Amino acid sequence: MARARWEVLAVVAAGGALGSLARYGISVALPHPGGGFAVSTLLANVAGCLLIGALMVGITQTARPHRLLRPFLGIGVLGGFTTFSTYVLDTVGSVLAGRPAVAAAYAVGSVLASLAAVVLGMAGARALLRRDPGGT
Repeated sequence: MARARWEVLAVVAAGGALGSLARYGISVALPHPGGGFAVSTLLANVAGCLLIGALMVGITQTARPHRLLRPFLGIGVLGGFTTFSTYVLDTVGSVLAGRPAVAAAYAVGSVLASLAAVVLGMAGARALLRRDPGGT
């Protein structure tokens, strides 16, 4: 039992490292000025939510996946890729920079876009599974 816990911890850590590196890459590729609209964080969160929606449908509605797939991809990679803490810091940064309208638009828009992305990811995965019920 202890070995299984260490395996899960290891794949979550490895996935988290990969997801965090990918998010950092987006932030380097799409920098934003302090207090500005944080496009890179928004993009990472929305893309991560789209993928988590698709992943959860894929894992729950297909053949039994490997027991470490969900911890690696869902918790590790996508958990490291998406970032609530940076979202909050970006929002606060906009407020402190005297741009409350940017902060409000970013805060509300991020949540709505992320929720919509989960739903779209789930719907897209379900549609793909209906087209190819054999999973091939």
